[in-house]
Amino acid sequence: MRDQFLLIYSYLYGIWRYRWSALAISWVVALLGWAFVYALPDQYTSKATMHVDTESVMKPLLEGLTVESDVGDALNIMSRVLLSRENLETVIRETDMDLQAHSAAELDKVIEKLARSIVLTEGNRGWRERSNIYELSYQGDSAELVFQVVSTLLNTLIENTLNSARTDTAAAQQFLNRQIAEYEKRLVLAEQNLAEFKRENLGFMPNEKGGYYNKLQHAQSEVQSIQTELELANRRLTEMRKQLDGEAPLLDSGNFGSAKIQKLRIYRERLENLLLKYTEEHPDVQALRATIADIAADGSTQDEGTENIGASSTIEFNPVYQELKAEIHKTSVEVETMKVQLMNKKNSVEELKKYVDVIPDVEAKLAKLNRDYEITRERYLGLVERRESARMAQEVGQSGSNINFRIIDPPRIPAKPSGPNRILYLSAVLLLAVMSGLAWGFLRYLIQPTFIDTSQIRERIGLPVLGSVGLYLTPSHKRKRRLQLTLFGLVFTLLCALFAGVLVYSEPGSQLVAGILAQSGISI
Repeated sequence: MRDQFLLIYSYLYGIWRYRWSALAISWVVALLGWAFVYALPDQYTSKATMHVDTESVMKPLLEGLTVESDVGDALNIMSRVLLSRENLETVIRETDMDLQAHSAAELDKVIEKLARSIVLTEGNRGWRERSNIYELSYQGDSAELVFQVVSTLLNTLIENTLNSARTDTAAAQQFLNRQIAEYEKRLVLAEQNLAEFKRENLGFMPNEKGGYYNKLQHAQSEVQSIQTELELANRRLTEMRKQLDGEAPLLDSGNFGSAKIQKLRIYRERLENLLLKYTEEHPDVQALRATIADIAADGSTQDEGTENIGASSTIEFNPVYQELKAEIHKTSVEVETMKVQLMNKKNSVEELKKYVDVIPDVEAKLAKLNRDYEITRERYLGLVERRESARMAQEVGQSGSNINFRIIDPPRIPAKPSGPNRILYLSAVLLLAVMSGLAWGFLRYLIQPTFIDTSQIRERIGLPVLGSVGLYLTPSHKRKRRLQLTLFGLVFTLLCALFAGVLVYSEPGSQLVAGILAQSGISI
């Protein structure tokens, strides 16, 4: 730690040793720097604050009907357009700044300088975000010039922003009209191709049952269903024939009551068999229940034609036998009908199988035609909808734009210069002067070092130091040192006082230096 303190102390002592040359350098740097700051030309800033109102009264009424754009993006684009070379050249010509350029290279420099000085900012740090308040500013050497530049740029920005929406909408509408006409031709052609294809492939088109494979599957399912019903009908016909073999065609009247009971028993057995296969909602079940109910409710089952048979009136037809014969006849008809249906369905399946290589290809081509037609139709309808939105947006633009500019603070001719910040620059010059003096003293110390301790000498020469002799100051030497210290303080205090005067008289001093430079024809 002692070595570090010795090193720091040696640095300070070395700088102090060359204090007079350091102070002189500080004076020179301060005077030259202050003179340069005074010679800097005054800078004037003209600015305009505007509010961009995007919430028009018609916006909620037209939401979803017209084309909406992002105002932030539009203003970013307009800021780029505003700083385009064409607009900058227009500003230069209107403000006579082109008189300063005598060649194309000089004109490019003027344009670059103008572009760097123009600033378009959104809002203020103290305002809330997205307040739609924008500030356009420009800084230059002339108060009149900056006012003209900001006024010209503001007019250009407003005109371009208000006209761009209408111009873009009209161009978009023209483009949509061309596209709609083209897609309308495509749509008509697609419709014609689709109709011609359907005419050429009549009979191979998919129906409500679906495509080829769906129709084939449906037909095979119907074949299986008819086969199942036919098998059940044959079984039922066989059972009824067995029952018919066990019945007598005629019976005595004395046995009529027992025949009625036997008939009900047979019907109930048939009902139980049907319920094993079907539910209560099946037509055969409901019909058999109705028959049983009629037989149970009817007190007499005699037929009108069975009163007299032969010579005896006691012989009657067996009703069970007659009904079984009727049911057998009915079932036989159903069996034959189902056989015909089964044959037709099998023929349909075989017919479909013959076209296994034709119908799927037709359906694939039809699906492609339908797909092309639907795509063309959707795009056509979308374009028509967009054209209607563009037309409505254009009508709204004709009655009033959805972007309204309100000038909050118009540009003015600045009465006072806005820059440069001479107080800051003058203070920086003083700090630079002091740092320059310290740097000079430190550099001199590095070139001609001073040793304040025997350990430093020992490290430098690499030999042991046997002893040291202290400096003895006589009273006259002490007075002389005090006088030098006082004089140094007075000179440094004078520098600080001069700095205070420079700050106080910064404006008149800068005007005086500017006048002298103007008379001398020197420009910075």
